[in-house]
Amino acid sequence: MGQPITVVEKPTANPGVVRFEINRSLTGMGHERYVIRQEIPGHRPPDELARRLFARGGVEAVHIYSNVITVNLAAGADSAGLLETIQELFIHYRPGVHPPSDEELTGAGAGAD
Repeated sequence: MGQPITVVEKPTANPGVVRFEINRSLTGMGHERYVIRQEIPGHRPPDELARRLFARGGVEAVHIYSNVITVNLAAGADSAGLLETIQELFIHYRPGVHPPSDEELTGAGAGAD
């Protein structure tokens, strides 16, 4: 459940820098910059995306402006898996995982034995 994001990887003139364009804005008109080992306390979509990209490994910095995501790769790293990480940002339930029912979410029927 959730919506996949359409992602296009774009080349850059700088080796070690990869750019992605997506079909929705993550920051509006604001710029967000994250660097490795920086605490990311927020819970907004750009914050979560940065956490996921760093968790993948091989990423030193992430810059997000509206629908453009620029990733600075670590020396020797490649962009494999980054596109999929971005696509899955809004996917909440994976195949084989069943979302909770309305009754489970609302607590209806709880205690009715």
